[in-house]
Amino acid sequence: MDNERVDRVIAKHHGEASSLIQILLDIQSENHWLPKEALERVGEKLQIPMTRIQHIATFYKAFSLVPKGRHEIHICVGTACHVRGATRVLDTIQELTGIKPGETDLDLKFSLQTVNCLGCCALGPVVEVDGKTHGKMVPSKTADVLKNYE
Repeated sequence: MDNERVDRVIAKHHGEASSLIQILLDIQSENHWLPKEALERVGEKLQIPMTRIQHIATFYKAFSLVPKGRHEIHICVGTACHVRGATRVLDTIQELTGIKPGETDLDLKFSLQTVNCLGCCALGPVVEVDGKTHGKMVPSKTADVLKNYE
């Protein structure tokens, strides 16, 4: 992410240090992760120490300091989804993508995360891809869902 794009994001928030989290969220949204160069530019422009920016970027789970895939897959492994077969769905997703929870594939197409709850337990097992919820998942449906994101 070049400095010009980072500067536009900062300008959108009127260059206010109090908007740091929102600025980082916007950079993350555009880039799918927070490159070190972008964080350094934010610190320079907002006059915020890099240690504070690093603290925030590592504290909040929404932020990633490593590249993420274009499509983020979240699979619920909470109790309601687990008892309805989330583990089998997770195994199938791992086979199809070649990655484990917490990983991103080499093509930067998919990132996979497990979560404890997506808030729609009646639809379990639930897979969320790029914020879109896919409920009542079974292993045989996972390939069809992932094809929509290739």
